[in-house]
Amino acid sequence: MSKRRLPPRFGWVLTAFVITLIFVVAALVILIIDPSSRGEPVTPAPASQTAPQSQTPPPPATPIPRDATFLAGDDRPPQLKSLTADWKTDWTRHTIDYNEILSGGPPRDGIPSIDAPQFISPEAASEWLSAQEPVIALEVNGAARAYPLQILIWHEIVNDVIGGVPVAVTFCPLCNSAIAFDRRYGSHVFDFGVSGLLRNSDLIMYDRQTESLWQQFTGEGIVGEMAGALLTWLPASIVSFEDFVATYPDGVVLSRETGYNRSYGRNPYTGYDAIDESPFLFDGPLDGRLPPMARVVTVSLGDEDVAYPYDLLAEKRVVHDRVGGQEIVVFYEPGAVSALDAGTIAASKDVGATGVFDPKLDGQSLTFSWNGEHIVDAETGSAWNILGAAVAGPLTGQRLTPILHADHFWFSWAAFKPDTRIYSD
Repeated sequence: MSKRRLPPRFGWVLTAFVITLIFVVAALVILIIDPSSRGEPVTPAPASQTAPQSQTPPPPATPIPRDATFLAGDDRPPQLKSLTADWKTDWTRHTIDYNEILSGGPPRDGIPSIDAPQFISPEAASEWLSAQEPVIALEVNGAARAYPLQILIWHEIVNDVIGGVPVAVTFCPLCNSAIAFDRRYGSHVFDFGVSGLLRNSDLIMYDRQTESLWQQFTGEGIVGEMAGALLTWLPASIVSFEDFVATYPDGVVLSRETGYNRSYGRNPYTGYDAIDESPFLFDGPLDGRLPPMARVVTVSLGDEDVAYPYDLLAEKRVVHDRVGGQEIVVFYEPGAVSALDAGTIAASKDVGATGVFDPKLDGQSLTFSWNGEHIVDAETGSAWNILGAAVAGPLTGQRLTPILHADHFWFSWAAFKPDTRIYSD
């Protein structure tokens, strides 16, 4: 997208003003149209259509790692103390400096999580969800679900049970970070909400059982009883609705029947991902190796962190690499639009989608490339899609093992992982 250049003296001032105005308006929209924020009753989702309660017992008690570094004492700054005065969080226990926490605008639960999600068929969802719109695709124990970003952008967290596993599906619009977690830790099964606080511009979640604070970007408990704990990540990808349906024809889609009134399909952060100046509510140093809002897919294995720029992936389509001693392959495919571009998500620019996989299948190493029409492997000539499924050729129906990864804006990843290696050809 081309942008008119402003005089240096005024460009950054106008940019900061526009960004601030966008998010103030978004926050006001949330508070105005959310009945629960005004104390008005909200009709809950019908019990018969809510996600089933898991009968799977939680994993064995997991101790908080001994090498976690704790900062003693409640030394919250006055503004943070005022914002959280009635919280039951144990503020004397934390792993981060409280000066790193900022208010995002809305109060705690001002952006409401979805706690009783309902699901519909892809055919029903296609009445309001376009083929290229982005969804978070998650498969657990053979059950596949799609969580449209046009819904997640207004709620940021869905507490769900899928394949018998309690999960939290999360999306931080400011970082473009979609991450899914197992909600179990030790003897707890947590329900997560939006705290209204940010760190490095990233969503800080809180659990309703202990009111501890958790960093969405890492899944780490950072304040309270659970400080130092680490949630288990689940493989999830942002892909187009069309690709989800093609891979999981029997999958289901999160319904717009959430119990809240929202302008689903509209983007309250219009133009956010086209801005290449300083991101909103981020006061840390910027890593100048890439533009702040550059899209990257990231992988952490062993003691190594690697970022793969979308611009490079769009040219190559397939990248083989080794991270932390493990062979991986990264796929890229156009056809998924941004959730943070145009005012209507369906009309937004195409940014594509990524997938990261183990290139070994049944003990055989496969070599992938782009043949001009499809991603194919050299060994069998089979064609593969963005979710690692063989869709044509001798291996049709086979699936690659996904590698944990996430898609982010570069500034946010670099803030949490400053020693990242950026892949270059």
